[in-house]
Amino acid sequence: MVPLNDDNPTRITPYVTYGLIILNVLVFLYEVSLPPNGLEAFFNTAAIVPVELTASFQGQVIPSGLPEWATLITSQFLHGGWLHLGGNMLYLWIFGNNVEEQMGRLRYLVFYLACGILAGLTQWFFSQLSSTPSLGASGAIAGVMGAYIIRFPKATILTLISIFPFRIPAVFFLGFWFVQQAFYSLAELNTRTNIGMESGGVAYWAHAGGFVFGAVLGPIFGLFSNQDP
Repeated sequence: MVPLNDDNPTRITPYVTYGLIILNVLVFLYEVSLPPNGLEAFFNTAAIVPVELTASFQGQVIPSGLPEWATLITSQFLHGGWLHLGGNMLYLWIFGNNVEEQMGRLRYLVFYLACGILAGLTQWFFSQLSSTPSLGASGAIAGVMGAYIIRFPKATILTLISIFPFRIPAVFFLGFWFVQQAFYSLAELNTRTNIGMESGGVAYWAHAGGFVFGAVLGPIFGLFSNQDP
């Protein structure tokens, strides 16, 4: 299922959502400008490397260009390929503007980054000894989706299924998406999971964790402060 748009107009220009999309695209363009060895070094520095994050939590000093905790933020702006980037930005464009309008720009930005951090930690928890860099905005965007489903469950999402467009209530579209991520998370408990469309698998734990944290944190960040439907 591919979402195309929703029937949930906003009365603001969602500058933060647009800014996040632009920043993700600019960082990716920088990535594709790097030679293979430079890209690998960049990922090892700015993405989450679970085994190094584990070591840093144990008090070890990791010789890297960034503190390991900082990669919980920088990794959110890295992507493993055009499809990885395009899919994430599509979901952010569709669902981010309404959540930004409800929370206000500053709270929304903090909420977005917090969901990304918590999603990254969720994925790390289940892959603590992995040396594969983890990266992508999907955990933070899953948090946005978790907030969206509890605030706008009756909004309809124009969705492409196979080659046919259907309008599906958000509660079903996002609910199915979450159940799918949760199922795959449980199915992969005994496998190594990492983010990156070309270079690895999908971080299902980050998706499921981000979604849950988004639904929990959304009301705290003012998701219901604007009660207009």
